[in-house]
Amino acid sequence: MKTLVDHLSQYAGYHRDRRNLLSHFLGIPLIVLAVAVLLSRPGVSAAGLWLSPALLAVLASAVFYLRLDRRFGLAMSVLLGLCLWAGQALARQRTGLWLGSGVGLFVLGWAIQFVGHYFEGRKPAFVDDLSGLIIGPLFVVAEVAFMLGWRREVQHAVEAVAGPVA
Repeated sequence: MKTLVDHLSQYAGYHRDRRNLLSHFLGIPLIVLAVAVLLSRPGVSAAGLWLSPALLAVLASAVFYLRLDRRFGLAMSVLLGLCLWAGQALARQRTGLWLGSGVGLFVLGWAIQFVGHYFEGRKPAFVDDLSGLIIGPLFVVAEVAFMLGWRREVQHAVEAVAGPVA
């Protein structure tokens, strides 16, 4: 299994333009929320929990992130849990609201992503490696952490491979 730095460095190589990076701070959370919304149906209520494909996706993703790095994995688990909560709330609404919200968030998120990649002059990372789809949200969380001065050792290791953000 690749390390945290391996994954983030590979993904960072596609995201060195500041405008592209900023577009990801908005686009990726919208996409993650959209997926949680859309996968929250069908579902069943059991023992006070809403069991759905979204729950399975969040649990599998959380395990992946926690295996990669405990601190980032905990942050991702909390954020995914919030997306799951919102997704489940929308899944209980009428079909038009649930579907319109999910599809609308998804399309808007990807549109923002592609504008960012226009500035970057590079295709999205997932085009070359599908793991970019799960690393993208982690990358955003890591970049926020770096901006706050946290995890400098990871930031330096990633920038040693991918270069600094321009």
